[in-house]
Amino acid sequence: MFHPLPIFIGLRYLKGRSGDRFSRFVSGMSTAGITIGVLALVIVISVMNGFEQQLKNRILGVLPQALITQADGPVTDTGQAPSALTALPHVTQATPLTRAEAVLQSAGALSAGSMLGIDPERYEPLAGSLVQGDLRDLTPGSYRVILGNGMAQQLGVKVGDKVRLMVTSVSVYTPLGRIPSQRNFIVSGIYFTGSDVDKSLVLTNIQDAGRLLRYQKDSFTGWRLFLDDPFRVTELSQSPLPDGWQWSDWREQRGELFQAVKMEKNMMGLMLGLVVGVAAFNIISALIMVVMEKQAEVAILKTQGMTSGQILLTFIVQGASSGVIGALTGGVLGILLALYLNPILSVLGVDLASLGGALPVEVKPLQVAIVILGAISLSLVATLFPSYRAASVRPAEALRYE
Repeated sequence: MFHPLPIFIGLRYLKGRSGDRFSRFVSGMSTAGITIGVLALVIVISVMNGFEQQLKNRILGVLPQALITQADGPVTDTGQAPSALTALPHVTQATPLTRAEAVLQSAGALSAGSMLGIDPERYEPLAGSLVQGDLRDLTPGSYRVILGNGMAQQLGVKVGDKVRLMVTSVSVYTPLGRIPSQRNFIVSGIYFTGSDVDKSLVLTNIQDAGRLLRYQKDSFTGWRLFLDDPFRVTELSQSPLPDGWQWSDWREQRGELFQAVKMEKNMMGLMLGLVVGVAAFNIISALIMVVMEKQAEVAILKTQGMTSGQILLTFIVQGASSGVIGALTGGVLGILLALYLNPILSVLGVDLASLGGALPVEVKPLQVAIVILGAISLSLVATLFPSYRAASVRPAEALRYE
């Protein structure tokens, strides 16, 4: 089988002779370092992707992802959302919503949260997280609320108990002075998402919320947009809207949290990337040792007609092969370990109960490919200087004392 001469010799040098044990050891350690670095980078990035996706599903999946309001006050119900909103890219549907910051009071505690007035006949993502009650219990005029499990525990209430809901943005005049708009509500349901949303969101009927906010009949705060990817709000917020309409989204409440997660993922990637870089540049040491040992052989190859370019390619093949083998091995092992990380941790006796029973993992092929290609590229760069030194060997000087 035909092999180009530089590749054939480079792979032959990679195997080494039995007497080149130290050089082979250094080369093997470089390959092992790249393998471990790529493996660790793939696993860590996959776990961080899983945490990010879990936060997106548990928090952004239930929060109002985007809310379109009018600058001059509440929106009057027309039955259908404006076509200018539903035609926006990545928007899957739009529903009416009444939203306000509220304070809840039970017999023994106080808690603050965000009141969402919804239409129980339309789509509501928290419906799938209900552990008690039903959205259909939120009938107009019943003055019922659905609380998160965390808020219910803070207030010390259960289904059937009463809580006082006070809206701080609207006040009424009484003989005792000006007080927030308030009313007693009955707890008709409990939801559980496993996130801090359980301590902040309060669901009630959109008409009951409107009465509490002193809205006119069939009026609400604005249109709630559901997106196929909540992270698209940055580009969507730049889209033109009809005159008098305003845009707000989840970044006002949770933007700092996801910025912190993104920064942490980038920093972890940078630190482990430096590990890969150090391992890749260890190839320089191994390759320089090989070049020093094989100066006489290089000189003989040149006298036999090999050009400096072919010599350069020979040692690039030898050095880069370590990077290629290490990167591919680390990538494959990293994917396998990431996919089976939870069973492996269970076998090792690691308690995952505090993480919800399983470590979230999401392997993205594109990211893995970028990591592998990055490691291979670093390996190629590390081979350039030693290979150039080998190509610069002068046969007369190298063979003078042979």
